Amino acid sequence: MSKLTVLALAVLAVSALPRLTQANETPRAPEDWLHRVVEEVCGEGLDGLAAQAVLPGAWFLEEVTTPANGSAGRIDQRFAIPNGELRLSSFMGDGGLRRFNAEIHESAEATFLPLFQVQTDGNCRPIAARRIVREGPERIMLDQLDEDFETLRWRETLQVPWPAAPFGKRHKGPVVALVDSGLAYDLPLFASRLARGTDGTPSGFDFWDLDPLPYDGDTARNLFQPIRHGTPVASVIAREAPEALLAPFRYPRPDMQRMGDLIEAAAKAGARLLSISLGSARPEDWQNFEAAMRAHPEMLAIVSAGNDGRDVDAEPLWPGALDLDNMIVVTSSDGFGRLADGSNWGANSVDLMVPAENIPVTDFRGSESRASGTSYAVPRVTALAARLLLAEPDLSTEALKQRIFARAVAPNERQPVVAKGFIIDPDRD
Repeated sequence: MSKLTVLALAVLAVSALPRLTQANETPRAPEDWLHRVVEEVCGEGLDGLAAQAVLPGAWFLEEVTTPANGSAGRIDQRFAIPNGELRLSSFMGDGGLRRFNAEIHESAEATFLPLFQVQTDGNCRPIAARRIVREGPERIMLDQLDEDFETLRWRETLQVPWPAAPFGKRHKGPVVALVDSGLAYDLPLFASRLARGTDGTPSGFDFWDLDPLPYDGDTARNLFQPIRHGTPVASVIAREAPEALLAPFRYPRPDMQRMGDLIEAAAKAGARLLSISLGSARPEDWQNFEAAMRAHPEMLAIVSAGNDGRDVDAEPLWPGALDLDNMIVVTSSDGFGRLADGSNWGANSVDLMVPAENIPVTDFRGSESRASGTSYAVPRVTALAARLLLAEPDLSTEALKQRIFARAVAPNERQPVVAKGFIIDPDRD
């Protein structure tokens, strides 16, 4: 063997040492953990103990397999790591890996808070990376990152303080309680339209997380991928009833029994109207809501019929199935009085249909967009009710309902689909 060959082998051996040492070190930063997981665990089919062996510093805690079609549909693994937890999810399909998620949750007192998430495709190529940035108790941001887990693509808001009361004109219309996933209340569209107490503090509450800041975000999937539903719904009210005041309440998905407290809070805020673009097939979710609504006949709830394409007389959904005098159930139609595709109907339990397909909305970023469905029929009827109350603030709930129903005509359907009819132009007085 020549001296040159020996020297080359020595150089190769020395250059390999740092990589070997690094592979056996405990990762320090969240990004390092996630890079290691994608490289060593994703797609390898490792059980929890085998994964622990290739993740120095991780301690296997739990593995749960959820079957689907007779085989593993999802495999969740959980590991303790310094200052937090590592959570891995493998989504299986067609005999192999379909998607892989890795999350870092940091320890905080008696709980763990989401910090970092990476998603890959079935070939373990990163397709999304997200990081939660907590800038204080009232300011939380969501960073969307590039595939290197570091380069910032854009930043979204998860929570910010209430905006200060604006100078100049203040809207003085009726108070509408927005019962939804929350509201992007920092958008200029809503700054002058927030219902406020005598001290200037906006009315509203987050009954999901039980804090005073109901920022828009349905986080039922996870905090990294919030669904922003309340803001576009509220934008329809702001456009069609510009004098109405909004009191946003983030609905209590973790415990729907809090709906009773939510209604009480809405009443305390002076709400005459409730915009409720949500529902479920569980009547027990709505027992406290029903009791609270019966205790407040001065409030009128406008609720959605749902988007399952079914007859809710035969297959009911709540709260629309409740027998409440101070509630109107609405569904979506096209502009010609025909039931929209996918919208629920009910000749007895659904009151009205209004055009709510491809209507203009403002999303949580402040961008103009289009939306469809019964969720958007609700704010159209709510806005109509708000304008009627603006003109006649002393209208009783029953009188208000009758004014709304008087606008309805027969739908363009062969069979009965709603009880009261079709309002072709709910945005006109």
